[in-house]
Amino acid sequence: MTMAAVLLGATMAAPAAQAAPGDPTTQVVGGTLSAQGEFPWLVRLSMGCGGALYSPTLILTAGHCVSGTGANTSITVTAGVVDLQSPSRITRTSNYVYRSPGYSGGGDDWALIRISSPITTLPTLPIATTTAYNSGTFTIAGWGATYEGGPQQRYQRKATVPFVSDASCQASYGSDLIPSEEICAGYTSGGVDTCQGDSGGPMFRRDAAGNWIQVGITSWGYGCARAGYPGVYTEVSTFASAIRSAATSLGG
Repeated sequence: MTMAAVLLGATMAAPAAQAAPGDPTTQVVGGTLSAQGEFPWLVRLSMGCGGALYSPTLILTAGHCVSGTGANTSITVTAGVVDLQSPSRITRTSNYVYRSPGYSGGGDDWALIRISSPITTLPTLPIATTTAYNSGTFTIAGWGATYEGGPQQRYQRKATVPFVSDASCQASYGSDLIPSEEICAGYTSGGVDTCQGDSGGPMFRRDAAGNWIQVGITSWGYGCARAGYPGVYTEVSTFASAIRSAATSLGG
């Protein structure tokens, strides 16, 4: 990944664009406000990332949002609201983080955060276990910046973005893209994208039964909503087995 690329979430500073590992800065550019309860499994993480309820006790997020695997009580999870300051928000503290052992700054960009007590009043978001849903139109949502370099937001926003083929995406990103592990989405003309502070949040769509299913994890890109540079997302189906195994080991 070149220095022009930035991971959209929070663990290392980077010089520009969608956010860098550890840069607590990826919200939705070109989106609209989400309705309360529209995406009830979407959560906000205190380091400046997003995530989704994988189970009542586990949050699926990006590997670059966390510092590594081990006991961790420093992360606050906010759930159940689109307004982060709402008095009805649900909060939990982390007690353990599992980061993909294959993550080293590019690819394998996923992690699980275990929380101190279960959230039983909200639904979870199933993950894609095959490539069947890795195309079409996806929904993205989060509390990240609404323009490149802008501030993260109090209110959750959403947008839809179309699938971009590996060939087209690789034409934009070259060897920085790992087609076997990443999926791209966005418009050729730009204008709609995840941005700093959206990292770790889900990219999702409806399955054959009409239910939401997670196909991606917001990962990185060159800037936010730039023409010719779609957003890059961890391809969840590639890692579904590893995620399930890790979740089982964490009791979730």
